[in-house]
Amino acid sequence: MKYAIVESGGKQYRAVEGEAIQVDRLPVPAGEDVKLEKVLLLVDGENVTVGMPTVKDMNVFAKVAEHFKGPKVVIFKYSPKKRIRVKTGHRQNYTRLQVEQIGSIKVAKIEEPAEITQPVLIEEPLVTVEAPAKEKAAKTPAARKEKAPAETKATRPATVRAANNGGTPVRDGKTSKATAEKKATKPAKTSKAAAEKKATKAAKTPAAKKATKTTKTTTASKTRKTEKK
Repeated sequence: MKYAIVESGGKQYRAVEGEAIQVDRLPVPAGEDVKLEKVLLLVDGENVTVGMPTVKDMNVFAKVAEHFKGPKVVIFKYSPKKRIRVKTGHRQNYTRLQVEQIGSIKVAKIEEPAEITQPVLIEEPLVTVEAPAKEKAAKTPAARKEKAPAETKATRPATVRAANNGGTPVRDGKTSKATAEKKATKPAKTSKAAAEKKATKAAKTPAAKKATKTTKTTTASKTRKTEKK
């Protein structure tokens, strides 16, 4: 077994490789390395070396693991005759060191490369999914609805025919009584209206106006002659 007695902060500690020691707080952040140079005693199996006062060319290499506080200590001052009673508490700050190596020079540890395991490829059978066959029967020309042949003028029956004078349609040459009466009454009305329109037009023409004026003058002259007589 190999160990050393190390001094830190005026106190002595027993440092063993691979173990941790608690020392007074050191001004070193966590995670960094620390070298303890004050080695007072070194024991390596049966070989024991005592320092005078320290062992020459011997160091202890450690790593700061964490900083923490110790348990609370209650301090109570009491003097009965002076009626003095003072109660206080204290928690000491510590640093935990992980001892890595004891020796003159720190030997870097060569880490063996981790075995690289190649991933095993598992071949899975390919699954082919066939698309469902589309029903082509619905799209065949036989399944389509047969369109009726277009009606031509020759094949279309003469069911609807227009009346001569813009009257109501006649179906298959058969007319009702009402339509016959309408046809009979329409020409008479139109003849009267046409005659009246012609008479009014003739009255409004300039020849008619001149004839009316001459008749008025002749009647006026006749009345004057009769008055003279």
